Amino acid sequence: MDTINKDKSNLLYVFHKTSKLAVQKQNQTLFANQRKKENIMFIGEKKIDRPFRWGIVGGGRTSGVGYKHRLGAMRDNTSFVLKAAAFDLDFARCVDFGKNLNMDEERLYPDYKTMFAEEAKREDGIEAVDIATPNFQHFEVCKAALEAGLHVICEKPLFFKVEEGEEIKKLAEEKGKIVCVTYGFSGFDLLSQMRSMVLNGDIGEVTMVDLRYAHGFACDPTGDKQAEGQKWRVDPAKSGPSFVLGDLSTHTFYMSELICPQLKLKQLLCDRQSFIKSRAPLEDNAYVLMRYENGAVGRMWASAVNAGDMSSQHIRIVGTKASLEWNDMHPDELYYEVQGQPRQTLVRAMDYLNPEALEYERLGALHYTGLIESWSNLYTRFAIAMDAKNRGDEETLKNLVYPDLEHGIDGIRWVTKCVESADKGGVWVDFK
Repeated sequence: MDTINKDKSNLLYVFHKTSKLAVQKQNQTLFANQRKKENIMFIGEKKIDRPFRWGIVGGGRTSGVGYKHRLGAMRDNTSFVLKAAAFDLDFARCVDFGKNLNMDEERLYPDYKTMFAEEAKREDGIEAVDIATPNFQHFEVCKAALEAGLHVICEKPLFFKVEEGEEIKKLAEEKGKIVCVTYGFSGFDLLSQMRSMVLNGDIGEVTMVDLRYAHGFACDPTGDKQAEGQKWRVDPAKSGPSFVLGDLSTHTFYMSELICPQLKLKQLLCDRQSFIKSRAPLEDNAYVLMRYENGAVGRMWASAVNAGDMSSQHIRIVGTKASLEWNDMHPDELYYEVQGQPRQTLVRAMDYLNPEALEYERLGALHYTGLIESWSNLYTRFAIAMDAKNRGDEETLKNLVYPDLEHGIDGIRWVTKCVESADKGGVWVDFK
């Protein structure tokens, strides 16, 4: 074993040269360990020298996600500051909405092309942009943003085709910019606890992955024609080849990658249904079986017609010694079940948690969190990634855990392969 030099906090770490995951894990926990030792919470102080000047495309008054993006990005006012926006294709509505957010009317634009061009002329122009539009616009806006020299944060699923993801990856590398994906649930602290416990071997070797994102808010088909946020989701020209697989299951699939980074998906089999017939060929319910390279297996249930269910996302990771289970109805509790022992409930913000689960702790135990804390944690990490990229700090980028472009491409591949399998009659297909 080798001993690395003391860091800023004078902490000594020992690691195996041959264990890449161990090295990454210990680097990630460097400052988290110090925070735990000093019992310090993250109360919004800056993690980068100054906040990024930030713009947004879409996310206006009729958007279902715009408010989440704005709250996540500006929760602490130390990562991003909103300076410009093209909120809506209806320019009058864009201006009215922006003025009600106390934005400078001169920096409200009729479309993203105008915004990128005009902001590039300003010394205080935007440095990063958020894409909160329907799916069909993601690729063109992302490409234009990178060409304008901007870092990008994009809604999921990223694009319709893996080839588009690869094109954007090449462009981002050429421009030296970061592309992030808003898998908004993945910033919950206890997911980081699950990840560290899996990597520590606390549950043994992972054998089964059980995933679910199934709610009932699309049981009523009238919303398909009346609700602005629903209309485009059931229009193949705007949503892409799927409804719930792209809109819901990509969240939970990424969360499984976050928790179990050592698992690599080998094959999947998908069966999808359109219980509201007018939605066909888009599915409102789907089941997916999975096989991993190490022999582990998994399943996913994605649905928007699970009538009455309010807890939506469930994740259970089963190992040879124990299991972990979390659901977003009770995001501050994690169940740890060791074979032959009573179930343990691990509670967010407690000192017995691993350092990774405390690094972004904001409120303290018994002060309950919600989805906005998750989004805020993600946006803080996005800003750290962008800042590191600007400084050429590849070590920070290598060890930072966040939904990046590679995970976004995996999400595209997930949807594509699920649709391929289902359309072939529910057959096994290779993931890569």
